[in-house]
Amino acid sequence: MTQLSHQQIDFQQKSFPVILFLDEVSGEANIGSIFRLADAFGIEKLIFTGTPPNLKSRRLQKTSRNTHTDVPYDFYEDKTTAVKQFQKIGFKLIALEITTNSLPISTCKFNKEDKICLIIGNEVKGVSKKLLKLCESTVHIEMFGKNSSMNVAQATGIAVYEITKSIRDFHKK
Repeated sequence: MTQLSHQQIDFQQKSFPVILFLDEVSGEANIGSIFRLADAFGIEKLIFTGTPPNLKSRRLQKTSRNTHTDVPYDFYEDKTTAVKQFQKIGFKLIALEITTNSLPISTCKFNKEDKICLIIGNEVKGVSKKLLKLCESTVHIEMFGKNSSMNVAQATGIAVYEITKSIRDFHKK
């Protein structure tokens, strides 16, 4: 077995109708990691609310591995108006948050027609109550340890993997 270099990898580029809506996510390493995940999983766009990301941050640039220059993104001051705009053009609003109604994301099925706006919450406060009220559904990642949460970038990676896997599986049918 030989480890492959970047030049030897022949991944097929794909894009998915998924937007990651970052509800006041502020950690520079988290934002850099989410840019990198968005690139890796063919995510359409990132939406930032709260404070605009500091794209000149060395920490953000290091964790993004330059994907912050390739992945499209927008910033909105008014997150409620922004999310309603995406809903108006056909995006399903889905929050990644543990709630009384949330479903394990691994059980959710998405198809190629679904346009998904996945709302990711702040590192401390999670998804705001205002946005949770607007969502069609909430999903969570099943956890088996003592802790009830995980790092926002790690959770985003698991969620986009599950979503894109479900869409890819739908294409195979």
